Amino acid sequence: MGINIKSFLDLKKNSHLLLISGAAILVGLLVGIVDMIFGIVLNTLTAFRETHFLYLIPFLFLAGLLIVFIYDHFGGKSIKGMSLVFDVADEREVTIPKRLVPLAIFSTWLTHLFGGSAGREGVAIQVGAALSHAFSPVFKFEESSRSFLIIGIAAGFAGLFQTPMAAILFALEVLVIGRLELSTLLPTSLAAYTASYTSQLLGLKNFTHLIKVHMTLNPVLFVKFALLGIIFGLVGTSFAYLLRKTKLSLILRFKRPYQRIMIVGLLLSVLLTAAGMGRYSGLSTDLVTASFAKGTVYPFDWLFKLILTVLTLSAGYQGGEVMPMFTIGATLGAVLAPLFHLPIAFVAALGYASVFGSGTSTFLAPIFIGGEIFGFENIPYFFIVVCFASIVKKQISVYGAQKVTA
Repeated sequence: MGINIKSFLDLKKNSHLLLISGAAILVGLLVGIVDMIFGIVLNTLTAFRETHFLYLIPFLFLAGLLIVFIYDHFGGKSIKGMSLVFDVADEREVTIPKRLVPLAIFSTWLTHLFGGSAGREGVAIQVGAALSHAFSPVFKFEESSRSFLIIGIAAGFAGLFQTPMAAILFALEVLVIGRLELSTLLPTSLAAYTASYTSQLLGLKNFTHLIKVHMTLNPVLFVKFALLGIIFGLVGTSFAYLLRKTKLSLILRFKRPYQRIMIVGLLLSVLLTAAGMGRYSGLSTDLVTASFAKGTVYPFDWLFKLILTVLTLSAGYQGGEVMPMFTIGATLGAVLAPLFHLPIAFVAALGYASVFGSGTSTFLAPIFIGGEIFGFENIPYFFIVVCFASIVKKQISVYGAQKVTA
């Protein structure tokens, strides 16, 4: 009896898919637990900093020196952060050191405790990628390394933000601008949902704010959405561009990392104190809340958050770029809404999603972020705004090692 070669190959491929799917569930469980611990401790440290801001902010430069010391003596390749994840995906590097997990977590806690303006998802993504990639040597098949990176990115993002659909799409499209990595869709989905449910069940709270708007799409409204998309796209791209240029400028100006982080850390202590007594420190979740709850949002809030986050991350402090982009987009949207005669919370939501999409050069992820956080009935509006945001120089991203399709 002859052997059907095609059926045999399909059987082998399906067995690989089954095995990697099982591993993906385990990855999701592990990453969800780590995300929960990281997120809850970060929230506790944030609350402590807000209560004792004036006692902590003068020592931001010392926290920076400690971060540089730790990475200098124990980090190895981990110092590359997100760039290492992209390098492994492109086979410029082979492994992600497991030491990256505690180093990234602890250094981000330090950054937030002492008032640096930064996000948190960068750590979650790096940790997810590192833990997931550790499984890849067990599976000897083509693209196993890349597949487990994608699985880990999705798990890290989903475990922290509890937006599994957006996390799946973010992981599938972030490695290469303009390409969707659908070959790992099933295991990536399993990892993302497992991580999201795990962190949620263990007590990590997520942000949701359902928005109900009653409007009929017409040519005038479409033009408003287009203009908002272009503005949000320009801001997201500007954030990515300034982050890249400022990092390079500081590296060239201050050859020694200790000197760089000490001088910029002292400057940040002054600026963060003068600009609202820590209003722009850490995640600045109060600004996000104000944008959706008719709180006080100043016309310059989005710009101050942008500049101070660029300085913090360029100096060498740890954290992430996504949460600051959410804040920048939400506060900018709250400022623009009256000019466009649209509901404030609604435009803040559009900015929340589309500045993130523009800054990371992703398209589907921000649309689904909008749906999962603000309500899926608003998806058509997010789609239009993100479409126009994405036309603004999408090759510039907060991730310097991100590739672009030919």
